[in-house]
Amino acid sequence: MAGRSPSLLSRSGSFRPENLGQNALAMIGNLCFTIFVVGVLIFTIIAATYEPEDPLFHPSTKITNFLTSKSDATFKADDTVMKTGEDFIGANQTAFATFINLTDVDVSLPATDSGIEGNLDCQGKTDEPIDCTDPDVFHLLMKAAIEKFKDIHFYRFGKSVRGSNDSSCHMAWRFRPKEGKTAAFYKDYREFVVSRSENCTLSVVSIGDYHSGGNARKRKRKNKDKTSGKLDEGFEKAAAKVGGQNIVLPEVGEAVNDSLPVVESESSFSRGKYLIYHGGGDRCKSMNHYLWSFMCALGEAQYLNRTLIMDLSICLSKIYTSSGVDEEGKDFRFYFDFEHLKDSASVLDQEQFWSDWEKWHQKDGLTLHLVEDFRVTPMKLSGLKDTLIMRKFGNVEPDNYWYRVCEGETESVVQRPWHLVWKSRRLMDIVSAIASRLNWDYDSVHVVRGEKARNRELWPHLAEDTAPEALLSSLQDKVDDGRNLYIATNEPDTSFFNPLKDKYSTHFLNDYRDLWDENSEWYAETAKLNGGSPVEFDGYMRVSVDTEVFLRGKKQIETFNDLTKDCKDGINTCTSSS
Repeated sequence: MAGRSPSLLSRSGSFRPENLGQNALAMIGNLCFTIFVVGVLIFTIIAATYEPEDPLFHPSTKITNFLTSKSDATFKADDTVMKTGEDFIGANQTAFATFINLTDVDVSLPATDSGIEGNLDCQGKTDEPIDCTDPDVFHLLMKAAIEKFKDIHFYRFGKSVRGSNDSSCHMAWRFRPKEGKTAAFYKDYREFVVSRSENCTLSVVSIGDYHSGGNARKRKRKNKDKTSGKLDEGFEKAAAKVGGQNIVLPEVGEAVNDSLPVVESESSFSRGKYLIYHGGGDRCKSMNHYLWSFMCALGEAQYLNRTLIMDLSICLSKIYTSSGVDEEGKDFRFYFDFEHLKDSASVLDQEQFWSDWEKWHQKDGLTLHLVEDFRVTPMKLSGLKDTLIMRKFGNVEPDNYWYRVCEGETESVVQRPWHLVWKSRRLMDIVSAIASRLNWDYDSVHVVRGEKARNRELWPHLAEDTAPEALLSSLQDKVDDGRNLYIATNEPDTSFFNPLKDKYSTHFLNDYRDLWDENSEWYAETAKLNGGSPVEFDGYMRVSVDTEVFLRGKKQIETFNDLTKDCKDGINTCTSSS
C-alpha cells in the first residue's frame, strides 16, 4: 500500500490546496451550464405541447361579453340578450345625413300656402272628395307630418293615396329618430283627415296612429329596380355622393317577405354544392349558444362557397318558455330576419332540400361526403367536389357542439358573417310602434329584481336599491319631472312602481300587449308561418322587445351602473365595464 501512494498522489495533483479554488469555480460553472440547458429543454417541451384554454368554455368573460349588450339590459340571465348584425353597424352612416327639412317642402308649395287654389267660384265644392293624388295635397300632408313629429328625421315620403273615406288620405314615410343610436331606417304610414274650407283652402285636421294608413303600405318589389324612387313615386331629398360600398341597413316597418327559397330546376339543383350540419348538442340551449354555433356553420358555408342547408325549426330553451320546459317547433323566422338572410347568402330549408335530394341524387349521380370529426377543418374540405358535405355530430358534449368546428386554426380563417343575421323585423316593428306611441321622446330605466333581488348573499343591496323610494331618489337628478319613463324590468307586478307615477308618466311592456294580441298584425303573420296555429309571445320575444325599447330611450339608466353598487354577476365581480 505504501508503494502505491506516490502514484496515487501524482494522479490527484489537482486536489492540491493551491488548485482547489480554481477547480471549485470550474465545477460551479459546469453545474450552472447544465441547469441552463435543462431549463431550455423543459421550456421547449412546454411551449411545443401547451394548448391555451378555449375561450368558448368561459362565456361570462369571452363569448357572452361579445354577444350581450354592454348596457346590461338583461332580465333572466346574462345570455338572454344578444347582439346581431345590425348592432355592429355604426350609427353615423352617411345615409342619415340627408334628411328632409320643412324648407325642402315649403319650396314646392304655392305662394299662398293654401293647398289647392280656389276657382272663380268655390260654392258647392266644399263637400267634394279630396284628391289625394294632387301634388298640392301631397305637399300639405308632408308639411303637416314634419311639423307634428319633431323628434324624428324624415328621409322619404311615399306618394299620398286615398284613405278610408272621401276626406282622408294615407301617406307613408321613411324616418329615424333624431337621437337614434341604432343604424336603421323605420317606415310608418298614417291616415290624414283633410278638410276644405268655404274658399276651398285645405287643412289637415288630424293625423292617425302608427300604421293607421294601410292603403299607403306597399309590398316590396321582387325585382328591385335601382332606378325607382322618382318624384312620381314620392319625395326624397337627393343624397350626397359618397365613395365606397353602400352598407345595407334594416328598414323596420316594411312588409316582410320571408317565404322559403326554392331551387328553380333539377339542373340547378344538380349543379349546386351544399353543406349541412346534422345532430349535435346545441339544441334547446340558450339563444346565444344557438346563434354562436349557427354562425359557425354559416361561416363555413361561405368559406367553402356552398349553400347552407338549415333547419328552420328550432328548440326554444326552457329559460324563455312560460311552461318551464324546452319547446320544439319554433320557427327561425319568429326571432330572426330570414328575408335579409336569404337575400344576402345562399341558404335552403332542409325539408325542401331532402325532398329534392330524394328525387334527383341517384338519377343525377350526386355524391355525399360524410365528416364525423369536428377536427376536420374547413380548409381540408375546400377541394372536395362532392355535391353535399354533411357534418355529423355525436352525443358527447361539448365535442358535439357545432361551434367546435370554428376553433383552433380555423378561427383565423373562417369568419362568422354577423352582417347576415338581423333580429326579426316583426319584433322590431313592435319596438318601433311602442317608441312611436311615445313620440320617440322618452327616457328609460332598467330595473333588475327577481331572483337577484332575493339572493342577498350575492346582491346584498339590490332589493333596497330598486325599491320605489330608492328609485325616486336615484332618478331625481337623472330624469326630469313629468317625462315619459319606460321601465324595462323583470318585476312581474308593475303596480310595485306606482309611487313613481306621481313624478313621471310610467310605461311598461305589457301596456302595449295589443301589438301582439289576437287582433294584431304580428299575431296574424306569425300564425301564418306556423301553419295557422297561434304563436305565443314567449320570454325571448319579450326580452328582445323590452331591451330594444329600453335602448331607444333618450336617457338610459341601468341597474348596475346607476341604481346600485352591487355587481352584475354577484359580490366581488365588478369590473370597469360593468
